[in-house]
Amino acid sequence: MKWQQGEFTVTDNREDLDMEMIYGFLCKESYWAKHIPRATVEKSVNHSLCFGLYHCNKQIGFARAISDCATFAYLSDVFVVSDYRGRGLGKWLISCILAHPELQRLRRWMLATYDAHGLYEQNGFVAVQQPEWFLEIHHPDIYSRKE
Repeated sequence: MKWQQGEFTVTDNREDLDMEMIYGFLCKESYWAKHIPRATVEKSVNHSLCFGLYHCNKQIGFARAISDCATFAYLSDVFVVSDYRGRGLGKWLISCILAHPELQRLRRWMLATYDAHGLYEQNGFVAVQQPEWFLEIHHPDIYSRKE
Protein backbone atom coordinates (compact mmCIF):
# COMPACT_ATOMS: atom_id res chain seq x y z
CA MET A 1 0.00 0.00 0.00
CA LYS A 2 1.09 3.54 -0.69
CA TRP A 3 -0.36 6.88 0.35
CA GLN A 4 0.75 10.22 -1.09
CA GLN A 5 0.36 13.73 0.32
CA GLY A 6 2.33 16.30 -1.69
CA GLU A 7 6.04 15.47 -1.33
CA PHE A 8 5.33 12.96 1.45
CA THR A 9 4.69 9.24 1.13
CA VAL A 10 3.65 6.49 3.52
CA THR A 11 4.18 2.93 2.39
CA ASP A 12 4.18 -0.56 3.85
CA ASN A 13 6.89 -1.66 1.41
CA ARG A 14 9.48 -3.39 3.59
CA GLU A 15 12.23 -2.93 0.95
CA ASP A 16 11.98 0.86 1.33
CA LEU A 17 12.74 0.84 5.06
CA ASP A 18 16.01 2.44 6.13
CA MET A 19 16.99 0.05 8.94
CA GLU A 20 19.96 2.16 9.98
CA MET A 21 17.74 5.21 10.45
CA ILE A 22 15.07 3.23 12.32
CA TYR A 23 17.61 1.56 14.58
CA GLY A 24 19.43 4.85 15.21
CA PHE A 25 16.27 6.64 16.26
CA LEU A 26 14.97 3.84 18.47
CA CYS A 27 18.33 3.14 20.14
CA LYS A 28 19.51 6.72 20.66
CA GLU A 29 16.51 9.08 20.54
CA SER A 30 13.41 7.23 21.71
CA TYR A 31 12.49 7.08 25.38
CA TRP A 32 10.82 3.67 25.02
CA ALA A 33 13.59 1.66 23.33
CA LYS A 34 16.81 3.37 24.45
CA HIS A 35 19.80 1.03 23.95
CA ILE A 36 17.75 -1.55 22.03
CA PRO A 37 20.04 -3.99 20.21
CA ARG A 38 20.00 -3.81 16.42
CA ALA A 39 19.14 -7.52 16.17
CA THR A 40 16.03 -6.88 18.29
CA VAL A 41 14.93 -4.03 16.00
CA GLU A 42 15.45 -6.21 12.93
CA LYS A 43 13.48 -9.08 14.47
CA SER A 44 10.63 -6.75 15.48
CA VAL A 45 10.47 -5.32 11.95
CA ASN A 46 10.48 -8.79 10.42
CA HIS A 47 7.50 -9.85 12.54
CA SER A 48 5.35 -6.73 12.15
CA LEU A 49 3.43 -4.83 9.49
CA CYS A 50 5.72 -1.82 9.09
CA PHE A 51 5.13 1.64 7.70
CA GLY A 52 7.72 4.12 6.53
CA LEU A 53 7.10 7.85 6.19
CA TYR A 54 9.20 9.50 3.48
CA HIS A 55 9.96 12.97 2.18
CA CYS A 56 11.27 12.80 -1.38
CA ASN A 57 12.36 9.16 -0.84
CA LYS A 58 14.22 9.95 2.43
CA GLN A 59 12.77 8.15 5.45
CA ILE A 60 11.61 10.59 8.12
CA GLY A 61 9.25 8.42 10.17
CA PHE A 62 8.26 4.92 11.08
CA ALA A 63 5.61 2.86 12.83
CA ARG A 64 4.67 -0.76 13.08
CA ALA A 65 1.54 -2.72 13.81
CA ILE A 66 1.85 -6.03 15.63
CA SER A 67 -1.29 -7.89 14.68
CA ASP A 68 -3.06 -11.13 13.87
CA CYS A 69 -4.86 -9.11 11.12
CA ALA A 70 -8.19 -10.46 12.36
CA THR A 71 -8.98 -9.29 15.89
CA PHE A 72 -6.17 -7.27 17.49
CA ALA A 73 -3.34 -4.83 16.74
CA TYR A 74 -0.76 -3.11 18.89
CA LEU A 75 0.67 0.10 17.47
CA SER A 76 4.35 0.50 18.30
CA ASP A 77 7.53 2.45 17.63
CA VAL A 78 5.71 5.42 16.09
CA PHE A 79 8.01 8.36 15.38
CA VAL A 80 8.65 11.29 13.07
CA VAL A 81 12.16 12.79 13.17
CA SER A 82 12.35 16.16 14.89
CA ASP A 83 12.89 18.28 11.74
CA TYR A 84 9.49 17.18 10.40
CA ARG A 85 7.35 17.37 13.55
CA GLY A 86 4.50 19.84 13.87
CA ARG A 87 3.25 19.36 10.29
CA GLY A 88 0.53 16.78 10.95
CA LEU A 89 2.67 13.97 9.52
CA GLY A 90 2.38 11.76 12.61
CA LYS A 91 -1.40 12.06 12.54
CA TRP A 92 -1.39 11.22 8.83
CA LEU A 93 0.95 8.25 9.37
CA ILE A 94 -1.39 6.82 12.00
CA SER A 95 -4.45 7.39 9.81
CA CYS A 96 -2.73 5.48 6.96
CA ILE A 97 -2.02 2.57 9.30
CA LEU A 98 -5.62 2.52 10.52
CA ALA A 99 -6.80 2.48 6.88
CA HIS A 100 -4.59 -0.43 5.83
CA PRO A 101 -6.74 -3.21 4.28
CA GLU A 102 -5.12 -5.94 6.43
CA LEU A 103 -6.06 -4.06 9.61
CA GLN A 104 -9.78 -3.54 9.07
CA ARG A 105 -12.56 -4.78 11.36
CA LEU A 106 -10.23 -5.45 14.28
CA ARG A 107 -11.96 -5.70 17.64
CA ARG A 108 -9.21 -3.88 19.54
CA TRP A 109 -6.24 -1.61 18.92
CA MET A 110 -3.82 -0.75 21.72
CA LEU A 111 -0.71 1.31 22.23
CA ALA A 112 1.34 2.80 25.01
CA THR A 113 2.58 6.38 25.11
CA TYR A 114 4.10 8.66 27.70
CA ASP A 115 3.54 11.99 26.00
CA ALA A 116 1.50 11.77 22.78
CA HIS A 117 -2.04 11.11 23.99
CA GLY A 118 -3.41 14.07 22.00
CA LEU A 119 -1.94 12.75 18.76
CA TYR A 120 -3.56 9.34 19.15
CA GLU A 121 -6.86 10.75 20.38
CA GLN A 122 -7.14 12.61 17.05
CA ASN A 123 -7.27 9.18 15.42
CA GLY A 124 -9.90 7.72 17.76
CA PHE A 125 -7.79 6.21 20.54
CA VAL A 126 -9.14 6.64 24.08
CA ALA A 127 -7.93 5.65 27.55
CA VAL A 128 -8.53 1.99 28.38
CA GLN A 129 -12.14 1.79 29.52
CA GLN A 130 -11.72 -1.08 31.96
CA PRO A 131 -8.07 -1.05 33.03
CA GLU A 132 -8.81 -3.66 35.67
CA TRP A 133 -9.23 -6.18 32.84
CA PHE A 134 -5.67 -5.73 31.63
CA LEU A 135 -2.48 -7.19 33.02
CA GLU A 136 1.09 -6.90 31.88
CA ILE A 137 4.59 -8.19 32.31
CA HIS A 138 6.88 -5.21 31.85
CA HIS A 139 10.68 -5.15 31.80
CA PRO A 140 11.51 -1.44 31.33
CA ASP A 141 15.27 -1.90 31.60
CA ILE A 142 15.56 -5.00 29.39
CA TYR A 143 17.85 -3.30 26.83
CA SER A 144 20.30 -1.91 29.35
CA ARG A 145 20.66 -5.08 31.44
CA LYS A 146 23.79 -7.18 31.14
CA GLU A 147 23.01 -10.78 30.30
